Amino acid sequence: MTNKKHAIAAACALLTSAAAFAQEGPQGPGDGQPRPGAKLERVEISARPQSDTDLRRKSQVAKQVYGREELDKFGDTNVADVLKRLPGVNVSGGAPRMRGLGSGYTLILLNGDPAPPGFDLTQLDPAQVERIEVTKGPSADQSAQAVAGAINIILKDAPKVTQRDLRLNMGYSAVRPSVSGSYTYGEKKGDLGYTLPISLFSWRNQQESTTTRAAQGSNGQPSVITQRLEQNGWGNGWNFSPRMNWKISDEENLTAMAFMQQGRWHFNPEYETILKSGLPSEDYNSRNIGTFRMARANLQYNNQLSETRRIELKAGGQEVHGTFNNTVYDNQQRGSVGDNTDRNLTQAGKFAQVLNDAHSLALGWDLEWRKRDETRFVTVGGKAQLPGVDGLPFAATIQRQAFFIQDDWEISPQWSAYLGLRTERIVTESAAVGDAERRNTSSVTTPLLHINYKIDPKGRDLIRTSLTRSYKAPNLNQLLARPAISGLYPDPNTPNTYLAPDFIGNPDLKPELATGLDVAYEKYLSGGGMISIGGFYRRVNDLMRNVTTLEAAGSALNVSKTQARYVNHPTNFARAETAGLEFEIKGRAGELLPSVFDAKLPLNLRASLNYYKSKVQNLPGPDNRLDGQQPWSITGGFDYRLTGLPVSMGANLSFTPGYLTTQTLTQSMEQTRSRGFDMFAQWTLSRTSSIRMSANNLWPVDTRSTTFVTNGYSRTERYGRAQFGLSWEQKL
Repeated sequence: MTNKKHAIAAACALLTSAAAFAQEGPQGPGDGQPRPGAKLERVEISARPQSDTDLRRKSQVAKQVYGREELDKFGDTNVADVLKRLPGVNVSGGAPRMRGLGSGYTLILLNGDPAPPGFDLTQLDPAQVERIEVTKGPSADQSAQAVAGAINIILKDAPKVTQRDLRLNMGYSAVRPSVSGSYTYGEKKGDLGYTLPISLFSWRNQQESTTTRAAQGSNGQPSVITQRLEQNGWGNGWNFSPRMNWKISDEENLTAMAFMQQGRWHFNPEYETILKSGLPSEDYNSRNIGTFRMARANLQYNNQLSETRRIELKAGGQEVHGTFNNTVYDNQQRGSVGDNTDRNLTQAGKFAQVLNDAHSLALGWDLEWRKRDETRFVTVGGKAQLPGVDGLPFAATIQRQAFFIQDDWEISPQWSAYLGLRTERIVTESAAVGDAERRNTSSVTTPLLHINYKIDPKGRDLIRTSLTRSYKAPNLNQLLARPAISGLYPDPNTPNTYLAPDFIGNPDLKPELATGLDVAYEKYLSGGGMISIGGFYRRVNDLMRNVTTLEAAGSALNVSKTQARYVNHPTNFARAETAGLEFEIKGRAGELLPSVFDAKLPLNLRASLNYYKSKVQNLPGPDNRLDGQQPWSITGGFDYRLTGLPVSMGANLSFTPGYLTTQTLTQSMEQTRSRGFDMFAQWTLSRTSSIRMSANNLWPVDTRSTTFVTNGYSRTERYGRAQFGLSWEQKL
């Protein structure tokens, strides 16, 4: 991967849902390297390394690339903080959302493969990442579960020269400082290159909020309660991601990659009751601890069979294990303890053939087998909460088979196209002791078309258009018909409320199918800047949404045999549509605004503006939007290098307005505005050493979310908190 010369806050806006071609490793289609089996292309000789913007412009598919400079700029200690500043990306609960669409709509990849269940980006050090690639649509050689787009996190590649980098960090958010650090050792000896990046992390935070619930009490009469929460959380762990590249011959190479992670977490919520009227449900103090462990290994073999043919073979295995132990100190002292293990095996391959110097045809397959085993034991007053369910082992298997064909077509010096077709089948089977086996099968065929047009064959400006089909498959928890009792009403033989329902999955869920159109215009400036404007549209069939209903005692959804209870469960709700406009600009201030700034001023500017509109059928407007999709968002920032001192600094501001979402005919949710303001300053001590200071959420704002139902509401106000960091980097 070439070093990046210009920071990029770019890309989300560019939109072209155009071909995701998210890479398996640092080399792949669309990053300025030859495509597998592709004909030789014109080589541009340059005295400087290619910037992220160069790679973006030369990509055959629409893709935004964020390299070393963007990853290091704010001194972040986790990847989630990097992602939250990218145009069109916001992070909620550590999970990134593209185009305002939440979990399941954004595909997260690790070295080109789907990230494992429970993978937490807040526990991945940017020092272990080579680059991040953001796409707005699927490609045939990767999963089409990317309705909003895909984020591919590519881990460190083996270096071409000896590398020894050390980075130490100290951060403060609450209570006391936390420390972390990373060390990377890389070497190339003859035809063998390897890298051994390791990082140690710790974190500590404190969340404060106030919740008010006004609803029917346990006696059937109106009740109100207001409680203040102070939750202290902390944890620690490590990551290790070795990689080895072996050049067997001029035509063959073998790459071995691994990723290992282990962590431990603690959360201790403490509640203070401020107001209580009637007989409402209450939250109680609790202690929650858990562990997470992951090990993944992959092999990739490439063989250039001839000048026009190439084959690629991949295989991998993975194990993810988690445990939890939670105790709630209420009148009956509830306890919940359990563990879960996910194991999977993957095998994939691709054969590429150049035809007539204009077509690069590829066909391949992608196979996966995954099994999940879990146990969960919930007690209330020392007795099983659900006899016959709690404590019994549970297992589920997932089999996925996909086959694809794709063609990169160089039509003319101005026109190029990417055509693809992928068919994917997913079979999920689950069973618990004493319960019948349940099976869910879904099959999706996704045709894809991406077209690029160069306005001037010798110029830089592009128009990209994409017509795609993608989907969102239900996750395992949504499919499992395994009940979970409300924590506020833990006795299944007593009534609960609409605001505190039980939960059960739906084995008959179908995947959401989305048809998409993306159009974008990209203007590349001679000084390295870029302006992008575009729009997108998605039509979603079989939208999945959780609904809450009052279920009679003994019904299929209600585990209680004696008491009617409210149960929340997923269902294919309706059709939906979403569309948006995305604008992005970045570059040197003197190039973007020559009448205001001197051309030699070392000031870089960046900004993006995104507008979203969505509509769910069967719900009244105007707020019948998709869950969590804000109406618009804006980001802006700058980087400046002092001329007389070895100091650079910068800042980034993001803002999202408040909005109301009609979720069902009887439930809606209101979310207030959110704002983020981050700053950094770097002092370069020498060519090999630097100190960086950072402040995240420096201008904190309190946020409030309110859920309204027919006979009550629940409102939570969360108080913002700033985070500060100091890091030292040394190239040994």
